[in-house]
Amino acid sequence: MTFELTGHEHRVSVVNHREGLECDPRACGDAYSCGECKFTVHVKCAFVFQLNDIFEHPSHDGHCLKLLTTGTPDHTNPKCHLCGKNTKRLLHHCSTCRVNLHIDCMLDSFVALYGEKFTWHTHPLFKIDLGDKMGCAVCGVHFYKGYFCYRCRCFLVVHGKCTSLIESPEITHPCHAKHSLKLLTEGAPDYTDPKCHLCGEDTGKFIYHCDICKFNLDLVCATEKPPPAYLSNLKVHEHTVTLMARLISFDCDACGKKGDRAPYVCVQCDFMIHLKCANLPRVIHVNHHDHRVSYKYPLGLGLGEWRCGVCWEEIDWSYGAYSCSLCPGYALHSLCATRGDVWDGKELDGVPEEFEDIEPFKWNDDNTITHFTHEHNLMSIGKDGEERNLCGACVRPIGSYTFFKCSESECSFMLHETCANLPKKKRHFLSPLPLSLHLQTNHEKETCKACHQVCCEGFIYSAHHEYYLTFDLICSSITVPFIHGSHDHHLLYIKLPNGQVTTCQNCGMDEKEVVIGCKKCDYFLDFRCASLPLTVTLPRYDDHPLTLCYGDEKASDKYWCDICERETNPKTWFYTCKDCGVTLHVFCVVGDIRYAKPQGKISDNVELLANNSSSRPLCNTCRCRCTGLFILKANLEGKNVLFCSYYCLRLSLGYRDEKCPPWAIESNTYFNLIFQNLLRTS
Repeated sequence: MTFELTGHEHRVSVVNHREGLECDPRACGDAYSCGECKFTVHVKCAFVFQLNDIFEHPSHDGHCLKLLTTGTPDHTNPKCHLCGKNTKRLLHHCSTCRVNLHIDCMLDSFVALYGEKFTWHTHPLFKIDLGDKMGCAVCGVHFYKGYFCYRCRCFLVVHGKCTSLIESPEITHPCHAKHSLKLLTEGAPDYTDPKCHLCGEDTGKFIYHCDICKFNLDLVCATEKPPPAYLSNLKVHEHTVTLMARLISFDCDACGKKGDRAPYVCVQCDFMIHLKCANLPRVIHVNHHDHRVSYKYPLGLGLGEWRCGVCWEEIDWSYGAYSCSLCPGYALHSLCATRGDVWDGKELDGVPEEFEDIEPFKWNDDNTITHFTHEHNLMSIGKDGEERNLCGACVRPIGSYTFFKCSESECSFMLHETCANLPKKKRHFLSPLPLSLHLQTNHEKETCKACHQVCCEGFIYSAHHEYYLTFDLICSSITVPFIHGSHDHHLLYIKLPNGQVTTCQNCGMDEKEVVIGCKKCDYFLDFRCASLPLTVTLPRYDDHPLTLCYGDEKASDKYWCDICERETNPKTWFYTCKDCGVTLHVFCVVGDIRYAKPQGKISDNVELLANNSSSRPLCNTCRCRCTGLFILKANLEGKNVLFCSYYCLRLSLGYRDEKCPPWAIESNTYFNLIFQNLLRTS
């Protein structure tokens, strides 16, 4: 990878430190190297390129001093006109006077004139833009290109905002009033705990330190947000608590977790809590439960063993926790209840509870209803075997279930009775905010945030959080603990931290957002695999129900898919008919588009066709026979083009960052060869 270096005509690349650099030998670390002119400079020294043209220099005022990277020009004295030392390839030069200035001499004079003095540092600092390759010595965060920072000749680099955190070389702090604290700029001494003794965060290079008590404070706790010495009017305790600014092991009474430093203490109650637990709210709404929950200390003995409604681990009743007054057996750990993906951040203590109307329809008489998603009245119909008609909510055959049918003869809208009863709003673990139900139109296309599959029609739940979230009916109906036939233990919802990736046990695909899993066994499923239907009926193939099988590790025989006529891997998931003994690929049965019907549309120029003819067409992308439930017909540049899947359509439109879908990752099948080849060539 190459970079532009301001002031240098060629692009440079980052290399490891080596001898012969054209800058200060004290600046260890990586360097920029130019392959064109063989010029190399430390990353830490590259800031001199920001001083490319200098018009006002105290040693040479009136003419422009230009930065050169190729040494002194011919017919000029190669020595510096200030210090008399030989200049290297990196120097400043005046073409009018033929004056050369060594970089060190130029900087010393420049800093003396324009540098700013701070009480906490012996040298003056000057403002400069360092791009994005350097980190602040105070907070450790890298700089952004275009933002100025403070730089010292001794290679100290500090954000402008971080200079305000450093008050002086010595301070008196209310949390350690008996001794003053001195500023250290090389990190915590070896004989102390290197983390801040109050918040437990890494102190970095800049800390305030007491060598008598071996006490360390980071700059945030020392100056920006010092923790208060006393806390009153807490939601979790009735008395004032006092900060004990020491390294001491304790059990937090509010959350039940262990702490190793700086608890807040109530002596008369023998009560100790973390700083972060001192501000726990009293009444909140969580997305794992329909009712409000309230903080209670201690939780107390229950009817049986208390288990957290989020992590499903045991709750020690002698500590604080959240419980529901309407559901006697429901409780949550304090830290589980207040997680960002569980709680919406609103404190409801003293806020009157509003009961929303979540009923999706109203009865007009004994036979008709008015549903909020449809403009006409719907009539209640008994079981009459409407096999070919599809439910407007789940887009599945009405079958032999009780359903509602539109009273208007020209309208074919139908709803299963169970789908008609889906609430307008619901709380679900997938979103900290309540989910709202709405009906997609034929021209809408939503992608479920959990399983990443496209939904063309039917009902969908959505919420406006930090961004717009949508979830299909299957994912939003999953409850935890989730019982799945592929694993002996119950599975829980897991939201993965930023940067963490886990692998689905079935399809082998990496997931970086949300999974269903068992942490004890390191067993995880992505939502697409976890929500696969257990039984499926394919009228185009057979009238017998197909059953999802979770693979046979001991299988050694070869099996073939009856739809695509290619080999299947019996050690991975597949569908089978118990009556006929056939095996089928997961994709050949369910495809990669949910909630769709023939003649439906993904967009204005992409139509869905039923794949029920005797000869299956070729996909325009992978050049294989279309085997899924639908064929995608897209009008691209005036021509109708066919695709076997939404994935192949996306690839043809230039979305080369698409990840290979789960149904394509089946070892020893032609799907694996096709799609892995597509990824390599994209």
